[in-house]
Amino acid sequence: MTCWPALYRIGLQKWPIIRSAHCRTAAVCGRYVAKIDAALERDWALTRPPPLFASYNIAPTTPVPAVRERNGERLCELLRWGLVPFWAKGLPPKLSTSNARLETIATAPSYRGPWQRGQRCILPALGFYEWQVRDAGKQPWSIYLKDQSVFGLAGLWEASTTPEGITVESCTIITMPANPFMAEIHNSKARMPAILRRADHDAWLAGDATAALHCLRPYPEDQMLAHTVSTAVNSPRNNTARLLEPAGHGTGA
Repeated sequence: MTCWPALYRIGLQKWPIIRSAHCRTAAVCGRYVAKIDAALERDWALTRPPPLFASYNIAPTTPVPAVRERNGERLCELLRWGLVPFWAKGLPPKLSTSNARLETIATAPSYRGPWQRGQRCILPALGFYEWQVRDAGKQPWSIYLKDQSVFGLAGLWEASTTPEGITVESCTIITMPANPFMAEIHNSKARMPAILRRADHDAWLAGDATAALHCLRPYPEDQMLAHTVSTAVNSPRNNTARLLEPAGHGTGA
């Protein structure tokens, strides 16, 4: 079974908690916010209570809450953010796997297995951060939704076993071309995470591949809000609710 303390006991503490180069530049959906409480069990029709969790600056390689459909149960469990392929013997790849491009999830070596096996998950989020390129440097933004206080990011999950017999369960967030709202903010790459509509949760978790692909549509821009935040969010060591406070102007009706 998966055991985070065991991973550290067998020496995997040598894994960097934060991949510093990745986190400084903040790739597409390289940082997000999640706060999980008992209400998620009711609101998301979970089989049992989720783990309590709060983080205002989640970075890759750390454990994150993810909802999966397994053996007829809908569970929220902690998975490593940054997918470890099943063939990697529990060791994370050299390249970042925190994001999976929609265009290649069915063909990329790290993701085609989970996709073909229907190993889909949803990462609950309050919002996420993106960085806008400006003449004076990169400006971080907090992005969130009007119609869902806690919304779901579409992901894939995988299980990989170490030589010591420890199973590492991990996940990745799917990204897609940005809608016009996000293209203005994430202007260097014009991409965004795949945000699920609440009505699509069942199809994403338990539907066939065709139904799942239909769920991966750009979220309506008129349902999204954003505001600039302090550059304190640039460092994943900073992790308090104050990171969400506006610092400048916002966008969205």
